[in-house]
Amino acid sequence: MGKKTTVTEENLVIVESPAKAKTIEKFLGKDFLVKSSYGHIRDLSKSDFGVDINNNYQPDYIVSSDKKDVVKELKQLAKNAKMVWLASDEDREGEAIAWHLFETLGLKEENTRRIVFHEITKDAIQKAVENPRKIDTNLVNAQQARRVLDRLVGFELSPVLWRKVKPSLSAGRVQSVAVRLIVDREREVFAFKPTSSYRVTALFEVTDEKGRVKELKAELNKRFNTIEETKAFVEKCSDAQFLVSQIEKKPMKKSPAAPFTTSTLQQEASRKLGYSVSQTMSIAQKLYEAGKITYMRTDSVNLSDLALNMASTMITEKMGAEYVKIRKYKTKAKGAQEAHEAIRPTYLDKETVSGSAQEKRLYELIWKRTIASQMSDAQLEKTIIHINAGTTGEKFMATGEVIKFDGFLKVYIESTDTEGEQDDKESVLLPPMNEGDQLDMLHVEARQRWSQKPARYTEASLVRKLEELGIGRPSTYAPTISTIQNRGYVEKEDREGTERNYQHIWLEKGKDLVESEKTEITGAERSKLFPTDIGMVVNDFLVKYFENIVSFDFTAKVEKEFDDVALGNIEWSKSIDEFYKPFHVKVEETLEQSEKSTGERILGVDPTSGQQVSVRIGRFGPLAQIGVSSEDEDAEKPRFASLRKGQHLETITLEEALDLFKLPRTLGEFENKVVVIGIGRFGPYIRHDSKFVSLKKGVDDPFEIDLETAIDRIKTKREDDLKKIIKLFDEEPELQILNGRWGPFIKYQKKNYKIPKDKNAEELSLEDCKALIEADTKSASKKGTKTAAKKTTAKKTTAAKKTTKKTSTTKKKTSTKKTK
Repeated sequence: MGKKTTVTEENLVIVESPAKAKTIEKFLGKDFLVKSSYGHIRDLSKSDFGVDINNNYQPDYIVSSDKKDVVKELKQLAKNAKMVWLASDEDREGEAIAWHLFETLGLKEENTRRIVFHEITKDAIQKAVENPRKIDTNLVNAQQARRVLDRLVGFELSPVLWRKVKPSLSAGRVQSVAVRLIVDREREVFAFKPTSSYRVTALFEVTDEKGRVKELKAELNKRFNTIEETKAFVEKCSDAQFLVSQIEKKPMKKSPAAPFTTSTLQQEASRKLGYSVSQTMSIAQKLYEAGKITYMRTDSVNLSDLALNMASTMITEKMGAEYVKIRKYKTKAKGAQEAHEAIRPTYLDKETVSGSAQEKRLYELIWKRTIASQMSDAQLEKTIIHINAGTTGEKFMATGEVIKFDGFLKVYIESTDTEGEQDDKESVLLPPMNEGDQLDMLHVEARQRWSQKPARYTEASLVRKLEELGIGRPSTYAPTISTIQNRGYVEKEDREGTERNYQHIWLEKGKDLVESEKTEITGAERSKLFPTDIGMVVNDFLVKYFENIVSFDFTAKVEKEFDDVALGNIEWSKSIDEFYKPFHVKVEETLEQSEKSTGERILGVDPTSGQQVSVRIGRFGPLAQIGVSSEDEDAEKPRFASLRKGQHLETITLEEALDLFKLPRTLGEFENKVVVIGIGRFGPYIRHDSKFVSLKKGVDDPFEIDLETAIDRIKTKREDDLKKIIKLFDEEPELQILNGRWGPFIKYQKKNYKIPKDKNAEELSLEDCKALIEADTKSASKKGTKTAAKKTTAKKTTAAKKTTKKTSTTKKKTSTKKTK
């Protein structure tokens, strides 16, 4: 297989995406036909796990229904080709795609070649064609092991959750660990008790040698715990002499960050561009398939010699030789695998590329990071000025940085996830001064500050944490984070902060001290991950009964075993067996012995009825309940109310729960009809004259809205509805011509009918409308008949296949008996 291949006109190249096929075709020429498999062509069947547990965990693969035509076409093309080249990506997933194609298309080793490359360039493609290899079964087995294990965990755990927590739930191996991280952090936030202290800053006036006046901001090198201590110190500052006691100057250097891996790209794109993890991977995939960047699923920080030479040339030409410093980074990630090179532009001489605005921005980020990684360190000088505050014994300190040589900072500065008082970290240029100089105080200010609560995870910081723990791999971060949100266990959202009062002290030169109370907004969240109540209840259940499934060390150990399978050190089925047998026993025990878990919490007693008040997970989500369920038909039935957004089972108080039962509330009458406020499955509403009007999100509080505002909302809704009406018919009140989101349509007997584009909706008569309804109904009927016929044919075909299979099985059994 290592021999150089002679190019013929019958070369079929199969890749996994149409965009990649299009790019590769340009480099291979007319003798090669490049086709796409559109990803995986087959997957585990849904029956019996899709895994034969009693036969060494052999997977039962079936061709996906939407891939049957693709497979049929590829089979025919492969049959006629003299040579088939499998060119899917160079990682476990890509290797598995190549193997599935080999098996499903019935390919032969003698005329099949596996080629790999991590950038789509002419040189890389031609080099790959000249150096083909066999399919790496170890990589395939590592992918199969992950797929089989995840299927077994999901299919066994999900029914346990259906019975013990809530119907329609599901669980996953890596996803459950990600949810646990978010739940643990949320509980840290719940338990956090902020402590306050007083931060003192001062503004001084400095006159330099040329008589120019400049300002210098400094901060006291300690914080006071009480307002009394703070006030006493600030008062002493009114007549204190402020002298520069010491000036420290320290040379510093900053080195650039390594080139991007999958994880660091996701983190920086989130911080700098505001992209979600899945959005980043989707854009990067497009850039890779268009030949603009190298392969985007990697945990390597290494750059090829070619890339280093290109970077050196670029930096020298654009900025000068003094800006070049070639570095070879080494990968530190746990269990780094299949890594050949970091993510970089294919051609470093291209600062920008064509494409969408998102593609351009992500490419620019990758280009800057790659170039900066091969640039000189930045040379800085840090200056710290110590200022004695008279006889108080305290010191103010001013810190500044001067860039002596910008180096890589000329191109790129790495972002961080750090939250807090950003002005503490600002680099400022300090005015020149000498030890012993006396400074003129302009004002001293003291503000009450609070300790920071633990930071909730963003998508970027969650990826970093998963990587630190050795959980998941480059290809798993994006789907893991998307899955836990799609399942409703985690929500990504912005949350507005709340008002908080703080104590403020102000002393201005020559004036009396002013003490006041001010207001600020605190606790605002941007694109943070919050666990839902159902996510927290499911997490608690799994931690209690399946601790190893959500254990960080255990999950990392499983990832390490997958790596060993990929290296050929472990047989994958044995690895699965060691996990599955005790896990299956635990599933059976849990189904038999565990109690139903709803996260129920008893809050107290309703003072009006004397009944128990509790909260728990119900069929439609978290709810509050007054009373206890009883089988006695004469007993008073419990009352229920859904929790409001932002309320949690673990933190809601008795008073807040009782407030929920104040709805529905009657506000009064409008047009001799009662106006009622309530909360339904889709949020708070106004009910009037059997019609429902939604409350304005973020503006109307269902517990506080008054009759006047409610009437205003009802009138606005009517006006909006009138704008939708194009034409009504007195003789047929049920038939209306309305304006919809997609244009005019006919509504008749609660059904909607299209109006052709060549018809003017305003000019349609009643007879015209009925004719259109009749034509639309006939068309729908014909489509329904065709669909039914197709289903019948499919059922007959399936039944025939089953009959053939049964007959075949019976014959085999009979034959076996005769042989015995």
